[in-house]
Amino acid sequence: MNFPARFYFDKRTQEILESLTIPFAVYQYIDKRVVTVALSKGFCDEFGFKCLEDAYAAMDNDMYRATHPDDKTRVADAAYRFAAFDIPYDIVYRTRTLKDPDYIILHAYGKSIYPKPDVRLCLTWYANEGHFSNEQGTYESVLNQTLRRFLEEDNQYRGAYYDYMTRLPNTVYFYELAEAGCKKMQEQNIDSAILFFDLTGLKRFNRWHGFEEGNRLICAVADILAKHFSSESCGRFAQDHFAAFAPEEGLKEHLDAVIAECAKVNDGKNLPVRIGIYPNRIESVQISTACDRAQMAANVRKKNNESYYALFDLDMMSEEKKRQSIIDNIDEAIEEKWIKVYYQPIVRTTNGKVCSVEALARWDDPVLGMLSPAAFIPVLEDTGLIHKLDMCVVRQVLENLKSNKKLYNQNVPVSINFSRADFEACDLVKEICTLVDEAQIDRKFINIEITESMVGSDFDYMKGQIERFRSQGFQVWMDDFGSGYSSLEDLQSVKFDLIKFDMGFMRRLDDGEEGKIILKEMMKMATSLGIDTICEGVETERQVRFLQEIACSKLQGYYFMKPVPPEQIVEIQNGFEDFDQSEYYETLGSVNLFDLSFLSNLDESVIKNTFDTVPIGIMEINRSGEKVRYVRTNQSFRVFMKRAFGFDLSNPETEYPVPKEGPGSSFMKAIEQCRNNGNRAFVDEEVKDGSIARSFVRIIAENSVTGVEAVAIGVLSITEPNESTTYADIARALAADYYNLYVIDLDTNDYTEYYSKVGGEEMTIVRHGKEFFESARRDTMTRIYEEDREPFLKLFTKENVLHDLDAQGVFTTTYRLIDTGTPVYVNMKITKMRGGNRIILGISIIDSHMKQKES
Repeated sequence: MNFPARFYFDKRTQEILESLTIPFAVYQYIDKRVVTVALSKGFCDEFGFKCLEDAYAAMDNDMYRATHPDDKTRVADAAYRFAAFDIPYDIVYRTRTLKDPDYIILHAYGKSIYPKPDVRLCLTWYANEGHFSNEQGTYESVLNQTLRRFLEEDNQYRGAYYDYMTRLPNTVYFYELAEAGCKKMQEQNIDSAILFFDLTGLKRFNRWHGFEEGNRLICAVADILAKHFSSESCGRFAQDHFAAFAPEEGLKEHLDAVIAECAKVNDGKNLPVRIGIYPNRIESVQISTACDRAQMAANVRKKNNESYYALFDLDMMSEEKKRQSIIDNIDEAIEEKWIKVYYQPIVRTTNGKVCSVEALARWDDPVLGMLSPAAFIPVLEDTGLIHKLDMCVVRQVLENLKSNKKLYNQNVPVSINFSRADFEACDLVKEICTLVDEAQIDRKFINIEITESMVGSDFDYMKGQIERFRSQGFQVWMDDFGSGYSSLEDLQSVKFDLIKFDMGFMRRLDDGEEGKIILKEMMKMATSLGIDTICEGVETERQVRFLQEIACSKLQGYYFMKPVPPEQIVEIQNGFEDFDQSEYYETLGSVNLFDLSFLSNLDESVIKNTFDTVPIGIMEINRSGEKVRYVRTNQSFRVFMKRAFGFDLSNPETEYPVPKEGPGSSFMKAIEQCRNNGNRAFVDEEVKDGSIARSFVRIIAENSVTGVEAVAIGVLSITEPNESTTYADIARALAADYYNLYVIDLDTNDYTEYYSKVGGEEMTIVRHGKEFFESARRDTMTRIYEEDREPFLKLFTKENVLHDLDAQGVFTTTYRLIDTGTPVYVNMKITKMRGGNRIILGISIIDSHMKQKES
């Protein structure tokens, strides 16, 4: 649409008009805006402007700035009708001037003039009718009385036709204006469109910022719409909904501007705006129908949390009919049990068994058939009816659990999805606690799933609800993690028991290495935060193997089983996990295979000359100690085991015999020592290429049902063949004579302890430690026979040891140990080591020799 250009009087005419003492102004209506063309000296005098420049600036910025708030919209509407449709302009209203803080009564009258055939100007005169007074008295002017009655009548009129807060036309009046406006554009061969505007999330905005801030936002958006479409071409329907009518041509530029301005309005406290467009050329329908269709278009990408606009098309009609059917029939669907709960298994990667199931709603409609969740869940969410569905699912799940005491004889937890509407409809935490307790179901069998978008939409509120659920004994899972709403900081602030990675990650795995790298790093992050993990949407064996490799704890997807009715869930191939063993497997799943800190607070600077990622794995050893199985390993550990021992760990179900001698025997002896004497040990093991692998092992869990123990293994370093002589080499040379050896650094007092069975050929690192002499004095009180403790403590000091080493080259003493419960004579011998300020301390058993002397 071509709008007329800005009109300018010639210089002489402009000077004459501006010099006149009569208060008047000349305006031009261009692109839905009133532009000031000329102002007279009388206008400046009447309104108190010091000069014409100030007057022009004020009128171009906000010509109604001083108008009484109750009259402002009425004046603007009259000016618009005059400018746009040449409806006579004759209005009385209240305004202030710069000369007087009190309101005056102003009578404005306008008429059209045509300086050129295609240019219409609005010439307006102003008459001051005196001061306005709210007080009723004897001397009240007739005009004041008349104006008061007029304003009372006008307020009644405006209450029937205008929104009280935004002063925009209400729904009914907008329909009338749009009908007339679109008809006039049609007569002028101009294509028109109906627009629907929806502010996304006003209810949450009000809860977060308060209703006053919400009202300010609504008014600010109303001003933006009035600016672009005029106050008589748009209206407010209810809450956060607006509508407008406008020519199609140039509409895109206006909508882009509206979106941009809405993003900056209200000091940054704003909301996304969704805009639907119904072009009237598609089909001639009632304005109310056109608004409904524009609203359909506005909702086409409702889950998109950004501003956008979308055009209506006729394909949306069939979807709308289905949508309305869902809304109309939800109550009947629940009552007639058309809503059914299906279950999809969640499989643990460490044992391949079902450890949990997710409850999913299905709608088997007698007319529409089996409806996809994507067809009815968004509709119910949009209309606030989702709470009915979710509570229906809860009751069906509890009914299943209660009637079977287990889910079809399988004792597994069930996760249930909840929406934001559930929290708004009731005190959800209290409601769920009541329902679960009434069903006499242990709360540990119900997991609460909430989406990432719910957390991001109202962080503090949802954080409080999550904490309440967890304090009541429920696990809380974050669903759809990675869909883009929350930040990684949220995971630090809110304690989730588990995060479920959005199935979009699975789709991106085949796009290249970038998708794998992102998922791997996010998995490491979650595990480091102590949060369990699930990947949903798993469909291929390749995906399963990758997710096992990056230490994803649990998997869900069609690869294992699609959602099925409860009676079919038992048909899954690998069976169900014994719930009594779930804590054991949870412990195994919580180990971060990319971080050594779970083993001991080791400084990772000791890890060198090996892998980009520390080789870490979890091994299960059976009760007899004869067979092992590597249930969780990272890629570096699998490479190490292949290189060092020729083991292919790609299948976690493979069992390996425990070696009694040769490669691997020292390692297994260290593990046996952990099982018998403690829960951790260091071990140096020579692998088949001659390298020395230094590892740390720790017992992390025992399966109380099967007796299987889980051992975490971290490979700390690898020394290449013939690279140097290690403490382990020295230890092996002395293993035949000593069952305890210590290597002590006298500068730092750090030490390494080795242990061996007497007469054995292997020596195992028991521990690394600091402050050797203090540690030895503490051990004295528990390991040395009581009668020998005092003399030993007097003799065994750092000063005495150094004295004897300097004087004799050796320090020796004899005492009795009670490690086995019976006093046993041992001899301690300390000598200096070559290279560095180090000593080696050996303890040998001389019990038979001493007892023979005593006899």
